[in-house]
Amino acid sequence: MVKYSEPALDRTFAALADPTRRAMLTMLQRGSQSVSALAHPFSISLPAVMKHVDVLANAGLISKKKVGRTVACTLASGPMQHATEWLRCYERFWDESLDRLDGYLQTIQRGDSDGHDRPRS
Repeated sequence: MVKYSEPALDRTFAALADPTRRAMLTMLQRGSQSVSALAHPFSISLPAVMKHVDVLANAGLISKKKVGRTVACTLASGPMQHATEWLRCYERFWDESLDRLDGYLQTIQRGDSDGHDRPRS
C-alpha cells in the first residue's frame, strides 16, 4: 500500500473540510476581518469561532494580528495555491479520461463498438 503524506497539504485539506471554515475563507476574500465579524453570520459561540480561526491559522490559510483587543484575520494564499497545484494533476487525469470516454461514446453512436465497421445485413 502506498502511503503519501505531506503535512502542510494534509492541514490545508483538513481545514477546508469544514463548511464553517470555508465560509470564513469566503468572507476573508473581501479583505481583513475581525474575529467578531467572522462570527457574526454563525450561530455558534465565540470560543467555537476562535477554534475555527486557529485551525485556519495553523493550516496557514489565514494570518492573525492582534490590535488592542481585536484580532484581525487576513487570507493567506500560499497553502491554497499548493492545494490547487496538487489538484491540477488530477484535473488532467480526469480530462484525459473523459476525453477517452467521449471518443468511445461517439464510436458507439456511430455503431462501431469494437472499432471496426459491422457487416450490414
